[in-house]
Amino acid sequence: MTKHPNTMRAAVLDRFGGPEELIHREIGVPEIGPEDVLIEVAYAGVGEWDAFERQGGYAEMLNMNPEFPYILGSEGSGIVIARGEKVSNVDLGDQVYAPAFLNPNGGFYAEYAAINAKYVSRIPDGLTMQEAAVISGVGITAMRGLEGVLQLRQGESILIFGASGGVGHIAVQLAKGMGARVFAIASGEDGVAIMKKLGCDATVNGKDKDISSMARKFAPSGFDAAIITAGGDAANAAVNCLRKDGRLVYPHGIQPDLRIPVGIKATGYNGEPEPEIIARLQRHISQYRLTVHISHIFDLKDANKAHEALQNHYLGKICLRVNP
Repeated sequence: MTKHPNTMRAAVLDRFGGPEELIHREIGVPEIGPEDVLIEVAYAGVGEWDAFERQGGYAEMLNMNPEFPYILGSEGSGIVIARGEKVSNVDLGDQVYAPAFLNPNGGFYAEYAAINAKYVSRIPDGLTMQEAAVISGVGITAMRGLEGVLQLRQGESILIFGASGGVGHIAVQLAKGMGARVFAIASGEDGVAIMKKLGCDATVNGKDKDISSMARKFAPSGFDAAIITAGGDAANAAVNCLRKDGRLVYPHGIQPDLRIPVGIKATGYNGEPEPEIIARLQRHISQYRLTVHISHIFDLKDANKAHEALQNHYLGKICLRVNP
């Protein structure tokens, strides 16, 4: 077991609220149990759901009784520096990544994180430490939607709305890998540029007025399937591009609620991490050569600024630099 200090720097909440409640200060390093590993954190992913958690949304929704100081950070990467006696899937010194959604020991916005080993994987070849830190949440959410709920098939046409966002740009790569024909609706010209790089069959800027006619040209009888990762008027217009009996999925929590026309099978779902789906994501990262676009990297002490950035236009993911 590598020696490590008893205290660490972390971005903590002493109460739920706005980004200004994220305070950078010293607290104790979490203890590990027999099935946990202690990770010296390199990078932490910053997700839109982190803002909901910061406001106390999950605590209220799931009737939790949270303890403060509270550490956010539902995904990250780093190096294993200690492990419980029952851990056999990773070794000391391994470079690893993990989801840590509502982790009872605290999240990745800290220099050290104690995570149950069943969620921890070695970083696969081809993925940087930064990319690994931010891929878990969006990768699992995209996979659950496309494979688990939509059961997307080769040759089907799929509309991906919010394609240049975190979940969207992974969904595009997965759908292409699964052999679907991908029509991406991205945010801004910078979003369109990323979609072209990822090899979408057609890409439009969500701010264009002419989405419907472009969609009809791509799928004259309507799309077989869609994944919608954001709400609003443009999203509702996109939903109308599905064929009758078309299948639509969306991650729970998108605002405002979608207006679903009669005849469309729409299913909301959650992106919970489970060992089986984490292992599948690991295989897909290698098989489909998944990459992650990171638009902003903030230092741990600026976690509050990272949360402010969540409210503005950005592409892909936002990341915290902890111990690079």
